[in-house]
Amino acid sequence: DNDKSSRKDWEKAYTEGLKLLGLQYEERTEPWNGACGVFHPMITEAVVRFQSEAITETFPAQGPVRTKILGKQTPDKQAAAVRVENDLNYELTEVMKEFRPEHERMLWSLPATGSAFKKVYFDPSLGRQVSMFIPAEDMILPYGTTELDTCYRVTHVMRKTENDIKKLQVAGFYRDVELGEPDKNQTDIQKAKDKETGFSDIDDGRYSLYESHVDLVISDDPLVEKDDDGEPVGIALPYVVTLVRGTNTIVAIRRNWKEDDDLRLKRQHFVHYQYIPGFGAYGFGLFHLIGGFAKSATSLMRQLVDAGTLSNLPGGLKSRGLRIKGDDTPIAPGEWRDVDISSGALRDSILPLPYKEPSTTLYNLLNTIVEEGRRFAATADMKVSDMSAQAPVGTTLALLERQLKVMTAVQARLHYSFKQELKLLVKIIEDYTDPDYDYQPEEGRRTARKED
Repeated sequence: DNDKSSRKDWEKAYTEGLKLLGLQYEERTEPWNGACGVFHPMITEAVVRFQSEAITETFPAQGPVRTKILGKQTPDKQAAAVRVENDLNYELTEVMKEFRPEHERMLWSLPATGSAFKKVYFDPSLGRQVSMFIPAEDMILPYGTTELDTCYRVTHVMRKTENDIKKLQVAGFYRDVELGEPDKNQTDIQKAKDKETGFSDIDDGRYSLYESHVDLVISDDPLVEKDDDGEPVGIALPYVVTLVRGTNTIVAIRRNWKEDDDLRLKRQHFVHYQYIPGFGAYGFGLFHLIGGFAKSATSLMRQLVDAGTLSNLPGGLKSRGLRIKGDDTPIAPGEWRDVDISSGALRDSILPLPYKEPSTTLYNLLNTIVEEGRRFAATADMKVSDMSAQAPVGTTLALLERQLKVMTAVQARLHYSFKQELKLLVKIIEDYTDPDYDYQPEEGRRTARKED
């Protein structure tokens, strides 16, 4: 509860930012029914471009894994590096069918929200390793956390059906306890997502579970270090505690370190991807960085469209005695209507309001805001045509490199986090899966997979 309360302002910015994506057209009644409800696609454009560039950068067709030999190179190391690279690429492209779709979902969420997570674990029901995307709102981190390895409490909000929980209870992974009724409360972020994507809040019967990776003192654990008198030392050690939200029924407590590890180091299951590292536990995304630009651009676009509507179909005042056939409907082009006028000229009975054409000043201001927002989001296209045709190639490449420095830094962070994810996958393959290779890319002896 403390962790959730500490990120209230972050959740508010997240919820407001979802509206700026403009995935749904807004039906407006102010200042009149049918007023323009379009959103400027500044953030959506940046998100789509980032996702498209990042997926081709991190997941080429032949596979994303490259190996590097640390230290002295030997023929055995070089041969093992080739085998490991081929095997991992085979696993990611052929065996783990969910990997690329989950990675693309992560790349869509990352630039918008600033943080996205992957959970890497061995799934006993599939008999293999999996890597699943976790949106930032489903990872609850304590205030002041800078990185996951030293974080003393990480909570993953999971949603499971009753049947999924029963399977885990029968398998002995969860305790055989009564679950009660599922908690139906929805977060503001989920409500905003449902509204933008066109889904409705229908009770699907899923339970919400908190899986907390937390440091605890459990004196009854036989693996807890004891002093000379046989009493627990009292140092908090890493555990994974799973409880049902609403009833707080604990369904599992498990050690989160290897039994033969004398240091009791926490086993890591999560990878944190950040767009721009921020002050606290979560990174900054486009919602935070250019949300104000997108909101202003949306407001100016609507004003310009509404001004054009009023200019093309102006309204005004008419005298009470003036009767026009069908005066409740706008006059179509080429249409003439009958008018009953008591006396005087027709122009004396009608007063059009002084609506102006869309303002050139507003249009220039809109272009300025859009240009600044795109430049800040590093999505502005460089106008190569404006450069001198006589410029040397080196100068052109230097200018391109300078313009792409921000996105290069973001992709460098992406590569670093992806490397940590692949390392977690390697450990799971080493610890849990078959000792021999499933995939033999070339002729030769079958070398032990675990050894490689």
